[in-house]
Amino acid sequence: MNEHLLHVKKKRAYESPDSGDGVRILVDRLWPRGMSKSRADIDIWMKEIAPSDALRKWYGHRPERFSEFAKRYSIELHSGERREYLRRLREMAAHKTVTLVYAAKDEEHSNVRVLADELVLPGL
Repeated sequence: MNEHLLHVKKKRAYESPDSGDGVRILVDRLWPRGMSKSRADIDIWMKEIAPSDALRKWYGHRPERFSEFAKRYSIELHSGERREYLRRLREMAAHKTVTLVYAAKDEEHSNVRVLADELVLPGL
């Protein structure tokens, strides 16, 4: 599969959905705080692909830990059932626009950044 053909967007859950979002997939383990299901307009909640509770708690959204978090999360993504979810996401994104929805305030240091990067890597 050619990674240049993948249609992946990232969008914070608190941003308004729009028609260009395609399939909106929440990729966090926890539902966004204060967000109603109708306002979030989520098509799929794929909490199984989110970082493990232990990794999420260890990281605590501390930017100085991001590099190590990204390595550990990448290992998780290529292990167990997360590997299959990653494959399914990649397959969906090859055929239609997929928007990875997340709650974190800092996209640059979040699981969604790692996940989006992993989606375009070949070899899964």
